[in-house]
Amino acid sequence: MIARRCLAVCTLFASSACTVMGPDYKRPPLPVPQTFEHTGPWRQAAPSDLIARGDWWRLFQDPVLDDLQERARRSSPTLAIHVARIDQARSIPGVAGSFQYPDVGVGATAGRFGASGNRPDQPEKRPGNHEYQSGLYRAPITAGYEIDLWGRVRRLNESARAQADAALAEYQTVALSLEAEITTLYLRLRQTEEERRLIGANLSLQRRARDLTVARRNGGLATELDVARLDTELALTEAAAEDARRRRDDLELALASAVGEIPEGFHVAESSFAGVPPVVPVGLPADLLERRPDVVEAERRLVARNADIGVAQAAYFPAIRLTGSVGFESGELSQFLQGDSLIWSMGASLFQPVFNAGRLRFDAARAKAIHAEAVAQYRLRLLRAFREVEGALAALHSLDDQARLQEGARTSAAKAVRIAESRFRAGLVTVLEVIDAQRSGLRADREALAVRGNQMVTTVSLVKALGGGWEARSAEPARSAALSP
Repeated sequence: MIARRCLAVCTLFASSACTVMGPDYKRPPLPVPQTFEHTGPWRQAAPSDLIARGDWWRLFQDPVLDDLQERARRSSPTLAIHVARIDQARSIPGVAGSFQYPDVGVGATAGRFGASGNRPDQPEKRPGNHEYQSGLYRAPITAGYEIDLWGRVRRLNESARAQADAALAEYQTVALSLEAEITTLYLRLRQTEEERRLIGANLSLQRRARDLTVARRNGGLATELDVARLDTELALTEAAAEDARRRRDDLELALASAVGEIPEGFHVAESSFAGVPPVVPVGLPADLLERRPDVVEAERRLVARNADIGVAQAAYFPAIRLTGSVGFESGELSQFLQGDSLIWSMGASLFQPVFNAGRLRFDAARAKAIHAEAVAQYRLRLLRAFREVEGALAALHSLDDQARLQEGARTSAAKAVRIAESRFRAGLVTVLEVIDAQRSGLRADREALAVRGNQMVTTVSLVKALGGGWEARSAEPARSAALSP
């Protein structure tokens, strides 16, 4: 008899281990291009380059930028928010996984009660007392376990783990966006500093031309109108220098906010602007499925929604729960731990939904609709990734041509300035020729600088579109001071 019962229990557990409701996850079929359309001075990434996202901004070889990124990891409230969300999400698998194990608890009760002494079924009264008194002392250990016949608990656990993975991928998405924002702001700040230096150099040329014009006016070789024209041009250039200074201050304030520090005491010392974009390993379009954290996040959420279908379908079928208890019970405290006070129980309960006004059907339909939405979100993220990479590659290709043409224009403009100043000193041209040449030279310098800056910033956009860096680094977020115990 005992052998038969054990066999029945083993058969029940074996069947529960084999039946899992709902579809197993399969990545949706998506049209993925074999290669990117645009090519350029970037190189194809070998598989060894695609280990994990790392400190990609080190491509720019700037220690100040490296320091800003490290400070942001420690201080950014944006990252702190998502670190807390990771901790929240990681608690969910623990809750879901706990359903795979029995619930065990200990309880205890103690009390006395008295009954009426005039009841017809009342035992013999105690002397001097008109009521019947009794005590109850009870201390059982109880346990319960739901047999996962239809895989409901396993699907819950699968969904919870996928949600925790999605939270980590979401953190990586936010971290990558913040890294790109800080890098872009920093590069624009350095570009603005270089622009101020160009304007300053042009101011020196204009002041020299004005001094020469004043001397020629004093000698009767120039007019007051010539001096006034130079004064006008000089004032306009000084205004441009002041505008560049203001824009640099704004960029520094934005950097402080992005890093997570207060503006007071935050300062970035001036430095040179290299303006030479680094070479970026591009890889293949299919790599975006694993490299971009937002795509990974969307897929992990899709895995969770797929598992939720199984949870909803399992609710249609019977739920079996095993229960048992063992402990002591006695009417007298002095007899509580005696062998005759031992109590135990064991049993099973089954619940089969029969009528619930369509609630289970609606829950299942809702789970499938949410899954369909997750599939569409995944497709949307992937299509957006392809678009962003192709857009960045096309922009870099165009900017490379612009830089080459703009450099030629800058060289010609500088030559025109030298010729105009030489002819002006020789008295062969008026000051208008000098003003026009200097204005054209400054415009060519600033436009060439703008193209170089756009190349650098677009390189950042390309790295972000590709999903980050290529050196192995822990995916775990750094704990900010705000979250440290």
